Amino acid sequence: MSSTIDRETLEHLAKLARVELDEDEKEKLLKDLGNILGHFKALEELDTTNVAPMTGGTDLKNVFRGDRERENTDRGAGVEAFPKSKDGFLEVPAVFE
Repeated sequence: MSSTIDRETLEHLAKLARVELDEDEKEKLLKDLGNILGHFKALEELDTTNVAPMTGGTDLKNVFRGDRERENTDRGAGVEAFPKSKDGFLEVPAVFE
């Protein structure tokens, strides 16, 4: 099976990935990548004309509620229950000096 990735392309990809390869590793990678791409070539030959497209591989639906407009809440509610407040806002200890 012939590889569609040649040595020059492999060396370019290795440079982009900042990976150093010795000659044995280059030969092994060229062979392995050729085999992997060969499997994709075999998949391209399959007749998929009657196969319905799918997204995600599951029938699960979104479980989150939809966004909808709602009435403004009372910004001051609960301030009286907080240990410290100032001018209607919650007062918390400083995080940074």
